[in-house]
Amino acid sequence: MMLTDIRTTRNSNHKNMKKLIYTAALMIAVTGCNNANLAKEKVKMTNVELSPPLQKEKNLSVDKPVPPGAGEQDIGRKIIKEGEISFETKNIAATRKAIYNSLQKLGGYIAGESESNDSANTRNEYILKARIPEKNFDLFLNYVSSNATKVDSKNIRAKDVTSEYIDITTHLANKKKLEDRYVDLLKKGNKMADLLQIENKISEIETSIDSTQAQLNYLTKQVDYSSLDITFYTKQIVKNDERTFGSRLVNSLSGGWDDLGVFFFGCLAVWPLWIIGVIFYFIIKAWLKKHPLQRVKP
Repeated sequence: MMLTDIRTTRNSNHKNMKKLIYTAALMIAVTGCNNANLAKEKVKMTNVELSPPLQKEKNLSVDKPVPPGAGEQDIGRKIIKEGEISFETKNIAATRKAIYNSLQKLGGYIAGESESNDSANTRNEYILKARIPEKNFDLFLNYVSSNATKVDSKNIRAKDVTSEYIDITTHLANKKKLEDRYVDLLKKGNKMADLLQIENKISEIETSIDSTQAQLNYLTKQVDYSSLDITFYTKQIVKNDERTFGSRLVNSLSGGWDDLGVFFFGCLAVWPLWIIGVIFYFIIKAWLKKHPLQRVKP
């Protein structure tokens, strides 16, 4: 009986030892896997380092540029309209007010204004530089022409800038993609020299993007708002009335009186000469009394 108990106890201990060995082996295997994963991660983090020198932009794995003309069918035609018109009007103030009112209704504005008169005051002239939405350009031009009593000249031009617009848009898109690529490289880099070099490159790209965006904004404004230089004037008619004998007599008397006044005040203005002349006269007269002239006998 005791032998049986001893054997049972040994078997139980042997089973417990096997369980401990299996458990220890399993823990070692799990720990080994974790260490292997950590080693792989370290290898991956180490492999993120950038190559020492940065090559030119063409060597970077930048996204494929957008080919020129790829979006031409989507943006539509880009037309810049501009022109000049010169005309005579009966009432220059009323015409100016009418042009201002029409611009406000059509969504336009005055970019510049000047007024002039000739030396004889026979012509009063206004020059307005108007900017008007492209869709309302023809309507505004017809309204301006309706205020003219006589159109001296009218010149309208239309310039197609679709290709230029597409080129600028494409360059801007490519520069933004290049910037995104450098930002990604900046996030992955871990060397100070490479990081500084990437940041300088990003700064250069941002400056170029701002310049290109300004060009695009200017071109877009030129397309959206057409320009029209408006010159309008009015003439003052000088009437030449037929002069009668009476009117000529009155004008002559009036003119003679004016001339006499001019002569009198002119003489009065040189009073120092008159004083000098009087003094010189008395001096000569006194000298002649002391030294009378002797007459020569024949």
